[in-house]
Amino acid sequence: MAQFCLFLLFISLVSVPCVLSRSLSSSSHPHTQIFDVAASIEKTVQVLTPATQNFQQEAIKNTHFNSSSISVSIYPRSALVKPRHKDYAALTLSRLERDSARVSSLTMKLQLALNNFNHSDLKPVETMVQPEDLQTPITSGASQGSGEYFTRLGLGQPVKEYYMVLDTGSDITWVQCEPCSDCYQQSDPIFSPSSSSTYSRLSCDAAQCSALEVSACANSQSCLYQVSYGDGSFTVGEFATETVSFGNSGSFSEVAIGCGHDNEGLFVGAAGLIALGGGSLSLPTQIKASSFSYCFVDRDSASSSTLDFNSARPGDSVIAPLLRNSRRSTFFYVGLTGISVGGQMLSIPASVFQVDGSGSGGIIVDSGTAVTRLKSTAYNTLRDSFVKYTQHLPSAGKFALFDTCYDLSSMTRASVPTLAFHFSGGKTLPLHPKNYLIPVDSSGKFCLAFAPTDGSLSIIGNIQQQGTRVSYDLANNLVGFSPDKC
Repeated sequence: MAQFCLFLLFISLVSVPCVLSRSLSSSSHPHTQIFDVAASIEKTVQVLTPATQNFQQEAIKNTHFNSSSISVSIYPRSALVKPRHKDYAALTLSRLERDSARVSSLTMKLQLALNNFNHSDLKPVETMVQPEDLQTPITSGASQGSGEYFTRLGLGQPVKEYYMVLDTGSDITWVQCEPCSDCYQQSDPIFSPSSSSTYSRLSCDAAQCSALEVSACANSQSCLYQVSYGDGSFTVGEFATETVSFGNSGSFSEVAIGCGHDNEGLFVGAAGLIALGGGSLSLPTQIKASSFSYCFVDRDSASSSTLDFNSARPGDSVIAPLLRNSRRSTFFYVGLTGISVGGQMLSIPASVFQVDGSGSGGIIVDSGTAVTRLKSTAYNTLRDSFVKYTQHLPSAGKFALFDTCYDLSSMTRASVPTLAFHFSGGKTLPLHPKNYLIPVDSSGKFCLAFAPTDGSLSIIGNIQQQGTRVSYDLANNLVGFSPDKC
């Protein structure tokens, strides 16, 4: 018996250290995660030669409607418009150029609102009243277009479907229309108002016309609209109402949209834009949606996800306050309180992410911005902390607006620090490595996908949203983030 007890004691002394060793090895780096470098590089190669797919049929197949919810498919740009670039680095530079223009546009819109510009202070271009006399003041050298994600929307009666850019930073939904004074190339035929029995021009005294930021009258009768973007792109045309359809079974009549006869700049591929902002003319507001949600797949993938209206929020969502700025109703602000890197909260005052009394500051969730922008002081703190935790990774200098890059060409997997957003109420949204380390070429150069801004507005971009269903509960002013719900 004594020998048996000694044997058990010997076994326990041998086995306990082994158990402790396994435990320590699994928890010694609890604030790091493994990044699949090889898989990410593989996508950069595939995106330049995407496989042909019948997205129109898939869109119809994946669109469903019932009495309480609507769902339509979302596609990344690369699935619809084949990139015309010699390599992935050139594609990245094109994307970042568009992205900088996007941020400038959002900042400009907010600044105009803060400077108390009234609708009457903004006038459309003079040539707008005479579309046949319009010239071409803008020639874009970019072969891509603005917007990273598209969905399929039906217009008119009989219904014809069009690929449209999703934009939570806009309130005016518009489509290219015949006759064209100047129309860019799109994948679908141009929408013809004369072929739709439900198309109706809005008069100058219509409530929808009065709600436009920039409007005018044609022949003192028809309402004209203009929407301009930060890169110089714009759309000009008639403001009208039309039937909007989601797939073959759900539709809404008399939705105000822009019928663009002159559309210039970075819009190649899509037929127009779906405005998902918070203003009175946005699509969710006009169809009286109590909520909407989307999930963005990797923009280099050929897969799709969905845009849903009035659907239930996933039960495992990280819930945060959805805030509004009385000076700019379009934008969806979120109650961000901090950011952590490697499990450590960064020393960033919560006030950096808050809207002040003048309407300045705050952070918005935006579908059209790719790279998350943070105020310079906040960005510098995040970057310095990230660099501290990644000293084991070979530095690769800068790339365009990215100042923190790594050469991972010799690795198939890499250990990187965790990164998470923290919201009011103690809610935390951990990010996957692909949400903050992105390839900028096909040779293994990856960069931290954040950038500084000198403006007052911070933006959570779609790179950080990829793979996460973002739900906007408009009725209860909440926003939910549900990872892996595409």
